[in-house]
Parts: sequence; C-alpha cells; structure tokens
Amino acid sequence: MTFPDLPDFPWDLLADHAARARSHPGGVVDLSVGTPVDPVPPLVQAALGAAAEMPGYPTTHGIPELRAAAVAALERRHGVVGIDQDAVLPTIGSKELVAWLPTLLGATSLVIPELAYPTYEVGARLAKATLVRSDGLVALGPAAPSLIWLNSPSNPTGRVLPVEHLRKVVEWARERGTIVVSDECYLTLGWETAPVSVLHPSVSGGDVTGLLAVHSLSKSSSLAGYRAGYVVGDPALVRGLLEVRKHAGMIVPRPVQAAMTAALADDAHVAEQKARFGARRAVLRPALLEAGFRIDHSEAGLYLWATRDESAWDTVRWLAERGILAAPGTFYGPTGDRHVRIALTATDERIDAAVERLRDRDAPVPVS
Repeated sequence: MTFPDLPDFPWDLLADHAARARSHPGGVVDLSVGTPVDPVPPLVQAALGAAAEMPGYPTTHGIPELRAAAVAALERRHGVVGIDQDAVLPTIGSKELVAWLPTLLGATSLVIPELAYPTYEVGARLAKATLVRSDGLVALGPAAPSLIWLNSPSNPTGRVLPVEHLRKVVEWARERGTIVVSDECYLTLGWETAPVSVLHPSVSGGDVTGLLAVHSLSKSSSLAGYRAGYVVGDPALVRGLLEVRKHAGMIVPRPVQAAMTAALADDAHVAEQKARFGARRAVLRPALLEAGFRIDHSEAGLYLWATRDESAWDTVRWLAERGILAAPGTFYGPTGDRHVRIALTATDERIDAAVERLRDRDAPVPVS
C-alpha cells in the first residue's frame, strides 16, 4: 500500500525543545500552537446542548438558520453584502477543507504564499497538483494556475494584504479562469489595521464569481474543539463542493450546527475574545522587544512574527531554555528560517510567566 507523500508533521519536530521547555521549574509556556484556552461562550454551550437529543442525520448543506446567520455575520462584522445563504457551506473545521479543497475542485496547479499554513502544501500533495510559492503575480508569468490561496491576516506573519493587492489578484485570476480562495480565519483580529475579506465589494466589485472565502469559529468563538467552520462565495463552486461532500459524508454534526448558529448571531463574545487576545499581545509584544527581538508584520491575527536575526531553531532553543515554546518559521516555508511564530493563545497567567522570564536577565537556565 502506498500512502500520499506528505511532509513530516511539523510539531513532531519540536519534541526535544518541548521537553526542554517542560523542564523549567515554573513549567512550560506553550506559545507554539494557536489552540484556544478560553471558555466556550455559555450561549454556544447552551445551543449545543439543546440540539443534543436530535437523532437524525444532519444535512450536509447545514440548517437554513446557520447559513442565514453566517450571511448576516459577514455583513455585520466585515461589510460583505449580497451573499445568498445557499452560497454558504459548513465544514468540519477549516483544516479539512484546506487539505481537501484542491482535490474536491480538481485543481492541478496551486499558488500559495511564500510563508504559509503548512496544510496548503499538504492539499497540493493530496491532489497531486504542482505547487508554486509566490507572493507576487509577476513571478508567475503567463501561467494560469487552477487555484490561488490568499491568507490575510496571515498565519504565520500577521500580515494584512491591502484592498488594492487583493483586487489585483482577483482581476488577474479572472482573466485566466483561476479560482481564488481566501483563508480568512483571523479576519476578526485586526490590531493596527482592519483586514478586508476577498468578498467585500471593494475587492470583488460586487461579483463573487470564482471566489471562495474560508472561515473558522475556532479563534473568534473558542470553538476549535467543535470543529466549526464554513466556506462561502461563488454559488456555483459551493454547489459543486456540496454535491461531492454529500457523497463523501463530509457533514458537520447537527449539535455543532446549532452551536455555530448561536455563535454567528452574537457579536459580544467575539469582541470579548478579541479583547483577551489584545491584552495578552499588549504585554507580550513589548517584553519580546525588550529582550532583543524584532517583530515584523503582526499587525493582525493571533501571532507575533519575531526574530533575533539568527537561525529560527537557535531562537527556539533560546526560548525553550527559558521554558517558552515557540514554532520555528521554517514550518511555514523556506523564507521563515530566521523567525519564530509566537502565539497569543495561552492563559493570562502563562503569558505573564513568559513576560517575567523574558525580562529576567539573571534567571538560571536549565541544563538538559
């Protein structure tokens, strides 16, 4: 039996550094992953529980209330108008969609950002599609790829693409019949600038043909454990994805659909969660700067893209010696080899512990 040719799972490579960080007398501060640590909003828990007794199969397309809530949230939160609720499709989190979308769309060639979420590359490999890393269109020449991935705010860099750039990509793609897929899982987390959806009229011109946007409730609503996401955009593309997913049984459980509906209908908990991340960013960012780091981009999103102008793995080691675990930039592409990605997803107590260790120049360093 031959399995797909996939890269090593990145976080497996952190095992030795994780062990070193865990040996710190004060325990590890794990800033290497973007997993939520804050409570699931009570209104979401209540909606999940209320739907727990439903025994029948859920619909792949999702309940109408969920799709209507997604359309309304897109308009309220991001200024995206004119989306029909049939152009919304719930997904089992966003990662499975990212991994399988090229296969589901029959893509044979992909363009991804130079620094990118590793699952974009995995998706290309699963589809046996050719892959190009590029942040610009000029480098692609006359090529007409099947699919272009955009990610703004970026994971890992926190970079936000301006409207002009997004619009140029959309126009370029439409001239070539290329599908544009925008990963917008961090769209609610703008700090120094306001991210814009690819579906916003200022980008799309009011026409979503050839465009898809991927959304997740993992960060905005602390629903990573629920596996709650959705894709929205070109109705024809969504219909095609729906038909394939019906046959494959790729269905969001009915109680999770109810929870998503409640989360999308409420903006207060989203603002509260953003404030939590913002408070952690406000103390961690200056502590890193004081410790000699430079922080690039990071104007939005859930991470700080930091460097000490040395090998990323040397920085990972330096932090691990202080009980702090970060992800090396090499996880996200070759050009990340001098940066680390530092997540804001730790409790206030753990963030404070990281700040204390970064500022304590005389702290003893554990020896493995």
